[in-house]
This record gives sequence, C-alpha cells and structure tokens, in this order.
Amino acid sequence: MNPTLTIVSPAGVVAQPVALRRALKRLKALGFDARLDDDALARRQRFAGDDEVRLAALHRVASETPAIALATRGGYGLSRLLDRIDWPLLARSVERGTRWVGYSDMTLLQMGLLAHGKQTSWAGPMAIDDFSRADDAGGLDEVTVDCFCEAMSGELEAVGFRTEAGFDGLGVRGRLWGGNLAMLCAMLGTPHFPRIKGGILFIEEVNEHPYRVERCLLQLQQAGVLDAQKAVLIGAVTAFKPSPLDRGYTLKAAIAHLRSRTKVPLLTGLPFGHVPTKVSLPQGRPVELLVEGRNALVAWGHTDV
Repeated sequence: MNPTLTIVSPAGVVAQPVALRRALKRLKALGFDARLDDDALARRQRFAGDDEVRLAALHRVASETPAIALATRGGYGLSRLLDRIDWPLLARSVERGTRWVGYSDMTLLQMGLLAHGKQTSWAGPMAIDDFSRADDAGGLDEVTVDCFCEAMSGELEAVGFRTEAGFDGLGVRGRLWGGNLAMLCAMLGTPHFPRIKGGILFIEEVNEHPYRVERCLLQLQQAGVLDAQKAVLIGAVTAFKPSPLDRGYTLKAAIAHLRSRTKVPLLTGLPFGHVPTKVSLPQGRPVELLVEGRNALVAWGHTDV
C-alpha cells in the first residue's frame, strides 16, 4: 500500500494553484497516495486562509493521521497559531505515525512538537519549493527527492556532506534539532522553544545579510543555547544582498567571529535550506556526528544520546 500523504498550507498563500497541482501529480508518480487538504489553496491576504482556516487545517490533518503531512510552503503564518495549536492532538498524530515535513516557517511547528511533547518530525522539502519546480527551471532535484523518499520509507539512516578543514576526528552525539535561524530566535523565551542541552543544532537562512545571521547566532549564544550544544551545523545562507559598507565582511568573516566566541564546533556545508538540493533531517532524533578529513556524516537509527 502506498503511504498516504496530505499536503497542507499552515503559513503562506499558494500563489499559483497550477504549481501545487504539478507537485501533487509528481508526488503520486513517486508512489505516494497524495491528496490536497481541503483548504490547501485558501487565500487571505498573504496567508493560506485566515488564522481560523489554517488552524483548523492543522487540526484536521492531525486527526486524519496520514503517514506524511507535507507543507505547501513557508513564508509567514505559524507564529500567529502557536498559542492556539492543540499540541496534544499533534503529538498523538506523531505517535500514530504521521511525519510532519517542511522547513522555513515550519521550523516553528517542529520546535513546538519538541517543546510540548518531545515529538519528532522531519526537516525536509515542501510541495511548492521542491516538487512543483517547472522543468525549464530545473525540475525535480534528484538528491532532494531520493533523500525524501528514503526518509519517508524509513530507509534513510545517515546523510553526509563536505565541510571545512579543521574538524578531522570530531565525533559527538546529541539530539538533532533546529531549522530556520530567524524562526528559532523568534521563539526564544516562549513556551514553544525546546530546551535542548548537549544537542546538535542545525540552521539555515534566506534573505538575511551575514551580519543578521551573526546577530541571531550571538543571540542564541547570549541566551545560553549555543554553548549548550555539542556542535552546530550551518546550512545554506542564501539570497542576501552585499552592502558597500561590508568592506570585506562576509559570511565567512561572520562565522570566524562566532568561532572566536564559542568552543562549540561550527561546521559549514550542510546541504539544507532554501536551495534546490537539500537532505531530509530527523528533528529531535538522537544522532552521531562524525568527521573524517573534510567528510562529515550525520547518522541516526541506532544512536542513543
């Protein structure tokens, strides 16, 4: 039996319904019993329906417990819902086998699942961003699709990537967690932010200049979050505009400064974020991070923290 997959819109509006239909068709071709939630194409200003519609959609999908609940896109919207989400209902959906998948704004939902019930989810692709891309714009990314399919079937147990020199021999274990950096900082001080010590934090960002990335990471450090981790994995930081005032200040310079402020290893190169090629990562699962030369491996499945 093909795994059931419901596409849900908890945040930003789907601007082009034809793109979502293309994603639905492709997911079915990949072997998923895929369907759209009733309000996946709802519209209200920049949102996929008003707050009541999007909240009801989350609760409806959680009650239906499909094998996979895949977000259409991120944008903005989940911040409005955090205090009203029925977290025990979503936790029960996870316990019954639902895997909530997405990134960007979906970071908020994934962190809430961890904070309120230590429930796992998947940081991974979304319908619009990854499954609807027109063929003349690159179409489906093979790595992204293969990684997602293996993750959803339970076959994926590790992902690897190339990082910078200087971390050879690193080996740490911890709970994997994270996502969009701005969303993580927005949750600090709220009951929806998970208190994870000894974890492996991963981050990604889009449309944010390196100084804002640095500022957010310093905020996490000053809040005691960063220094409490075993390692930090830095994914894609994309679509920002350099400033004439930078004068040599780059993302590399920002990371170098952060490394001078913490003893926690900061590893770049994680293939995750607002980029076509992305891996799927198990939010909240115990993982082992191993580095040999410049080759980094994040493995799970048989790892205890």
